[in-house]
Amino acid sequence: MNTKLEYVEIPYVKKKVSRIIYGTAIPPFMTGEGKLDLLDAVYAMGVNTFDLARVYQLAETSVGRWLEARGNRQDVVLLSKCGHPSPSGEKRVNEKEMRKDFKKSTEELHTDYIDIYLLHRDDPEIEAGVAVEIFNAMHAEGKIGAFGGSNWTHERIEQANEYAYKHNLIPFTVSSPHFGLADQVLDPWGGGCVTISGPANERARKWYQENQMPVIAYSSLAHGLFSGQVKSSNIEHARNVLDEPAMKGYAYPDNFERLRRCEELAKAKGASVPQIAMAWIYQQKLNTFAVVSTSKAERMQENIDALQIELSEEEIAYLDLR
Repeated sequence: MNTKLEYVEIPYVKKKVSRIIYGTAIPPFMTGEGKLDLLDAVYAMGVNTFDLARVYQLAETSVGRWLEARGNRQDVVLLSKCGHPSPSGEKRVNEKEMRKDFKKSTEELHTDYIDIYLLHRDDPEIEAGVAVEIFNAMHAEGKIGAFGGSNWTHERIEQANEYAYKHNLIPFTVSSPHFGLADQVLDPWGGGCVTISGPANERARKWYQENQMPVIAYSSLAHGLFSGQVKSSNIEHARNVLDEPAMKGYAYPDNFERLRRCEELAKAKGASVPQIAMAWIYQQKLNTFAVVSTSKAERMQENIDALQIELSEEEIAYLDLR
């Protein structure tokens, strides 16, 4: 099919952003192997945006090596994250740690700016305006473009933006919660993961729909549950495919029923399970960008092709058990 990707403008990002964002929190990138040919292939398909973070081990080193080798930094959108709690759980949402992370990220990525910069976790004990002030200072210095929060609730983003408007500052314009067909039942990694999926988060989705804030949806395929490798007819096999965070977050009866319905529609439409799950995301009324991680280029093309799969309102509701 070789569908062409869609690109969308995000305030304060100088380049348009691909609707699919390549997630680097997987081997071989985290292990530092690089796989320049894989990055070449994904980029050739039109994916111009890459999701990174300081805590993704050697992912920034891997992508930085590719950027330096190809000389294409000016054509690529880099999204990275700072302020993740330390391994001991110490909170790091403060200027010293955020700037420390930025310095290390830019060194690894061989660049002097990051297009989209997010706080990886929130610290509800600090005023949201503190983060707004720090990000605005970094933006004014030319270090970052758009900024926002990963795993911030919409209520906290509202607080941040109310502060920004009151003080004539740039607000948060990007958010990266978990979002996808699967309900994130428990926090997969701990430390304050935020989801806007599932029946309990209808209010959050309504807020995102009304505000049309870009949603950078992580674990959009439920960390492998909708990868096509897990079968609803053999739930016991899931543990052989999914890692512990995926089992903790997504391996529950309602999600296996969603998987069964994906399989059913995939067969009817001549598509794959991940394509149906991706099509469901694309056809939501939110301003959604899906973070997709894959070690095989052909699977990325399948995800792109899912842009052309049409689902009726009834099918969208059916997949989500409504």
